[in-house]
Amino acid sequence: MHRTKISVLLSFLVLPAACKFTNGVAEPSISGELYNEDLLMRPLHDGRVVATFTFTTVLLGATPRDPRDSERSAHHHSLFPLTLGQILHEYSITDLHLTMNSGKWNYDHWGLPDDPNVGTGAELWAWMADGAASTIDERWTGLRNALAGHFCASLGSLDAQRTSSPVAAFPLSFPHSTPHALRYANLPSEHVCTENLTPFVKLLPCKTRAGLATLLTPQRIFDADWHGLSVHVQSTQKGVELKLGVQAVFDPVRLSGGTRRDWSFRMLFDRVIDASCPVASSGMVRIKAPNGQLHILSPATVVDESSIAVYNLTAHIPLDVSISWPHEYSFQYSPPLRNLLTPLSIKRTLYGSSQTHGLLSLALTNNEYYDMTVGYFENLPALVTLWAHTMTGKVNGTGRDGLISDISYHPHQLLTNGQRSPSTLQATLTIPAKSTLRLSMEVSKAFLKYTEHPPDAMRGWDLLPAVFFPLHLSVNSTHETRPIMGISARMYTPTLLIDLPTPDFSMPYNVIILSCTLITLIFGSVFNLLIRRWVIVPLEDNAFG
Repeated sequence: MHRTKISVLLSFLVLPAACKFTNGVAEPSISGELYNEDLLMRPLHDGRVVATFTFTTVLLGATPRDPRDSERSAHHHSLFPLTLGQILHEYSITDLHLTMNSGKWNYDHWGLPDDPNVGTGAELWAWMADGAASTIDERWTGLRNALAGHFCASLGSLDAQRTSSPVAAFPLSFPHSTPHALRYANLPSEHVCTENLTPFVKLLPCKTRAGLATLLTPQRIFDADWHGLSVHVQSTQKGVELKLGVQAVFDPVRLSGGTRRDWSFRMLFDRVIDASCPVASSGMVRIKAPNGQLHILSPATVVDESSIAVYNLTAHIPLDVSISWPHEYSFQYSPPLRNLLTPLSIKRTLYGSSQTHGLLSLALTNNEYYDMTVGYFENLPALVTLWAHTMTGKVNGTGRDGLISDISYHPHQLLTNGQRSPSTLQATLTIPAKSTLRLSMEVSKAFLKYTEHPPDAMRGWDLLPAVFFPLHLSVNSTHETRPIMGISARMYTPTLLIDLPTPDFSMPYNVIILSCTLITLIFGSVFNLLIRRWVIVPLEDNAFG
């Protein structure tokens, strides 16, 4: 046991030193593995700033384990996290995507995010090769339970009631010769917090001791207006690529007391970068400069053609980047943008005052001067039944043909354990240029047993966000595709609350209180009559004087 501790300590001490520097860039001597760090800071129109951390680890030449291979060969990793690698190897995962976000991403004012997976709550989807002795569903159950224990999240509740297989919306990143299957699930009520960030940073080679991860202070990250964690594993031609990401939207105006939008690393993260991660082949900080605004960026550096200032951690240590607007006495919020920052604006609502029926409505506004075609995906729990034959699409109040096509609807299915699978709807929508497509569908709400309601039943149930995804057209027989005129990345709508028929849970409490009160009065009166002793007390004549 002492030898093991000493060897681990020596490996930690020797590993950072096993690097050489070429032109100021660290080149790790660990063969077959690469590790890079990147931070992108982008100012927004409303004074906020987006921080996107990306930690990339590549296992060169590695391939996912064939599920038909019963042998569990050992894998030795120096930079790739061992705990996550064991999970991927055990369940033969080809692609894995896990995101945990808190808040609502404002597409119209913030634009498209750097990481498109910004759906509220926890989202998990994985591609697994078929053909193993254990079924896909068994491996899916083991995968989400393993990730739940590793990240201290409620991923174990992503059972068959929330699992579907929307292949068109979440395609495989790289084509493979062996057959694969997709499993997708979403938990909108899951919130990301410190207990998720702690195991997340342990997956990094330098943890929070050096490099960009030094800035990941929980009290500042979770104080942001929007924040999220992401884990992306993809099998590419180079090998197995792992991307760990942290994305947050800070509000310097709020932090400064509502006066200025100046910010720095010390102000946003309460820390500066004191040392670079020695095993990282590159560590970059990129700052997107505001367009057409007089500002001062410190420390000064070269700005490239795309108006991005680049800092190399090996040459700028310690690093505390700051940006200020010296001629701006106080920040003035600009009027709403006429030209929105995204090509597509989406609004999703649930109408109806009845607790048994409702109307799901979507308004999609095309902000471009050309017709747009996008994919549409709904994953509805068994609490809501969607009537696909009532789907209607109108543009400027009039119906048009060809707006909705390629409809694929899978209703609820009764499972062997008595539960019901979710219903999935996938369709192709065409939105004319500079127009708004209004899509509406009737829904029915389930009547649950009183034992099936959550403790906060009066709050309502969370309806999963809808997903709009880009479409691609195959151009030849070698699986080469080109994008169709539409959006460039997935877009998520906010979650909705469903008001289901809910019994009056306060009535049993009222009955218990009333019954206990009556029993107390009756029992007390009878008890006093039974145990009280009646005696005659003689009174003297002068007793009352």
